[in-house]
Amino acid sequence: MSSSINDPLIGVINEGTNTATFVVFSATTGEEVCHHGVKITQLVPREGWLEQDPAELLAAVREGMAVVGEELRRRGRDPRRDIAAIGVTNQRETTVLWDAATGEPLYNAIVWSDIRTDSTVDHVLARVPDNDKNALMELSGLPISPYFSALKIRWLIDNVYAVQKAIRRKTCLFGTVDSWLIWNLTGGKNGGIHVTDVTNASRTLLMNITTLQWDPVLCRYLQVPQHILPEIRSSSEIYGYVQEEPFEGVPISGILGNQQSSLVGQQCLKEGQAKNTYRAGCFLIYNTGYNRVLSSHGLVTTVAYKMGKNARPVYALEGSIAVAGAAVKWLKNNLNLLNHVSELEDMASQVQTTGDVYFVPAFSGLYAPYWRKDARGILCGLTQFTTKGHIIRACLEAVCFQTRDILEAMNKDCGIPLEKLQVDGKMTKNNLLMQLQADICGIPVERSNVSDVTSLGVAMVAGQAEGVNVWKAHWKESTPQVPSEIFEPKTTLEERDLRYTKWKMAVQRSLGWATTKKSVAMTDERFRLLASIPASWFLIVSFGMLVLSKELVS
Repeated sequence: MSSSINDPLIGVINEGTNTATFVVFSATTGEEVCHHGVKITQLVPREGWLEQDPAELLAAVREGMAVVGEELRRRGRDPRRDIAAIGVTNQRETTVLWDAATGEPLYNAIVWSDIRTDSTVDHVLARVPDNDKNALMELSGLPISPYFSALKIRWLIDNVYAVQKAIRRKTCLFGTVDSWLIWNLTGGKNGGIHVTDVTNASRTLLMNITTLQWDPVLCRYLQVPQHILPEIRSSSEIYGYVQEEPFEGVPISGILGNQQSSLVGQQCLKEGQAKNTYRAGCFLIYNTGYNRVLSSHGLVTTVAYKMGKNARPVYALEGSIAVAGAAVKWLKNNLNLLNHVSELEDMASQVQTTGDVYFVPAFSGLYAPYWRKDARGILCGLTQFTTKGHIIRACLEAVCFQTRDILEAMNKDCGIPLEKLQVDGKMTKNNLLMQLQADICGIPVERSNVSDVTSLGVAMVAGQAEGVNVWKAHWKESTPQVPSEIFEPKTTLEERDLRYTKWKMAVQRSLGWATTKKSVAMTDERFRLLASIPASWFLIVSFGMLVLSKELVS
């Protein structure tokens, strides 16, 4: 079915790590009508740090909206009349602090993969029993890790004077990228709406995974003032209206973190369905329905979506892989093994196996299910016969083995092995990678043929929101699903288990390489005792000492 000139349209802001795109879909057919993307500058002030300019993120979104608006007019459509609603999907955990009075960012956005907060993590761990990184999981669903927004907020408060000053003045606002964009597009300092949705809030380490509200205990442990936080709303409702051309007056009615949006776009709407997105990192999400499954095997509990103010939240287990496509760029840019990323599949296909070479790309530690910030990347099993083809193929297999790590953990947590894995993302264009994934995991891999599943997901959510109600394309648990292609496993159980055992050996060899000295907060028992005393007590004692000293002087 093709879209017509009279179909209602849904606009989508897809603000990813590398690109900001504005996409338009037909609400009748689900087909993409047009889009425009803008590359985002990656700022690396120090090793392990990654920042972006919030003003550039906003400008990129506005450029996309302007170009698409002009294209719609060229096609005889009215952007303000024909766009029924706009949805927002975004890179998660990336942290922005700005001043409500001026509308200006107080510092660059700290990107989700940034690891500067290692020492901040130590200070937080010093305040919890037994320095247990899982101490807050029952409340938040998340481990204490540099990955999540709260630690980035804490670093900004500790290190940026402008942030400290704005907090004292009560003008500091925090948001993940969705909040920053929506606040600006709905008026900014002149009445902008300060909101986020449950999926993004569930990635901050500050939201109670049960109540879906900011939790005072979490805020106290992490020393984040609640007044800077946005209002938490459902994933599908009208939050406010765009206040600028070319879409002035159009409601913003959907918000999903990008991985949750991909889950919806893949139509993994039943309990027991899962998808994996292959980009710079990998993100595997398993729908657990209305059940909050707290992992005991290294995964995190997150909100998959909440389809309306009064809807019940749907939960998921998630495993995040820090390095997937980023490892391919490393082979190209750092080792010069590739002239262009497009050569990857051909060069990996020149050899039939990796020659027993294993590559663990733990450049900044390992995420799920290990959560080891002391891990570092290794290549092992090299011989005099190893070629660059073997190393490149080992890079592809590393992505697949890390995915199996997460699937193994999900099987243990849920007790039900996954029957198939639905996949999307730029790396899935590589047929060899998809076949290797099926062979290593032993289950069919179903590749979506929709070019932008992530944008499609939030378009569906925005289009079915109360007060919009125009989405008529594939939705809910009905068929047909989005178009796909299936890769069946071709290896035996013995073959894949033998290779997986060697992968686990390689992972063990990657652990403990980053032996940085623990902070005073982690090693000094006196500091740990002091950290448990409320700050107000110190103020009282300080004031008493000041009075006593004046009396002694007089």
